[in-house]
Amino acid sequence: MRGIKNIIFDLGGVIINLDIKKTIAEFNNLCDFNFETFYTQNAQNSLFDDFDKGTICEKDFFKSLAKDLRFKGELDYLVNAWNAMLLDIPEHRLNTLIEAKQKYSTFLLSNTNETHIKIFENHLYQMHGVKHFSDYFDGLYYSCRVGMRKPNADFFNFVLQKHKLNPHETVFIDDTEIHVKAAGQLGINSFLLEKSMDVKTLLKELKLL
Repeated sequence: MRGIKNIIFDLGGVIINLDIKKTIAEFNNLCDFNFETFYTQNAQNSLFDDFDKGTICEKDFFKSLAKDLRFKGELDYLVNAWNAMLLDIPEHRLNTLIEAKQKYSTFLLSNTNETHIKIFENHLYQMHGVKHFSDYFDGLYYSCRVGMRKPNADFFNFVLQKHKLNPHETVFIDDTEIHVKAAGQLGINSFLLEKSMDVKTLLKELKLL
């Protein structure tokens, strides 16, 4: 691709390996409830949206979740089930981010929550010695800290306007189709990362690396 100056990365499923089915299975084991009617990658109960946008705190989120799931046990079991989806962050992906930042302005745009942030930032430090994930990007934006989430246009526009990015000079990579479509409607060059493909492979196919 020619004329590209900026790359916006999603986090889960792009940088961090993610297995949402593990969380669904854990919740199904804890509760007499089909968790997939409550939460999937493409659709979720408004409680999860509120947690992603930071409008509900961690404690209240898990209390509300326990009530909705009719769960009577310790909340720590729900926390562990919620975190089960988070897998590893391969070293080569961090190297890809370093390589990309040498050629482009790079950004992270993630729907996430404070519970997950604690887990993956601890993993980054324990496994890779990374103290500040923000060092890998020119801008890092977690939905729960800016009060916006994908696929809403305001989240994408916030980053475009804050950094004065031309959408036609910007690439966005995400593993969720509705997010890719939403960014594309704003003129951003948007690409779905298939589950069988690594982000570096996609960047090479696009001739960006």
